[in-house]
Amino acid sequence: MLRSLAVFFTFVSIMPAFSATPSVQLDTSRRLIVSIRDQKLMLLSNGEKVAVYPVSTSKYGVGDLRGKMTTPLGYLKVAKKIGGNAPVGAVFHHRQWTGEILKPNTPGRDPVTTRIIWLSGLEAQNAHAFDRCIYIHGTPEEKRVGRPASYGCIRMKARDVAVVYDQIRIGALVQIISDRLPKLPKARPMAATPTFVVQNQKRAFH
Repeated sequence: MLRSLAVFFTFVSIMPAFSATPSVQLDTSRRLIVSIRDQKLMLLSNGEKVAVYPVSTSKYGVGDLRGKMTTPLGYLKVAKKIGGNAPVGAVFHHRQWTGEILKPNTPGRDPVTTRIIWLSGLEAQNAHAFDRCIYIHGTPEEKRVGRPASYGCIRMKARDVAVVYDQIRIGALVQIISDRLPKLPKARPMAATPTFVVQNQKRAFH
């Protein structure tokens, strides 16, 4: 475990040289780890676990070959975020909201919904991820979340992906691993703001 963490921090120090989108600065303060084995996504803040969510990776396995519907492994980053103002359940086609909203488990439908977190590869083993349109996105097929069911992307429940979308920035580091999620300390909750400070702030805006 300690060796894997040491490798991670060494990689972070040299990673910008591998970036396919150099204009996007890498952000390691909040990052994501996706476990193929667990079918889960972990949100981290400064190396501590914030939350864990169920996901669905590809039902065709792992890899990054063009024309294959597989999920790439390794280190990637968030290249683009799309749909921040769309309602939960919003349907996207070619990354544009169609105006339609779907409820969870609407029968006969399998579109991209709610939010799109578009990933760009940082290594040779995932160099085609951006061109292959590998996203973290919402799905109406929530009953399938928790087991491999996608065509390469990382699917999440609609409300979960909306939360994750708001917690990370463009440039955030994303690691997709074949093994289980690492055991990391839980992030400490932020201290509550004193009531009198909030009241004074409210008065200042009147």
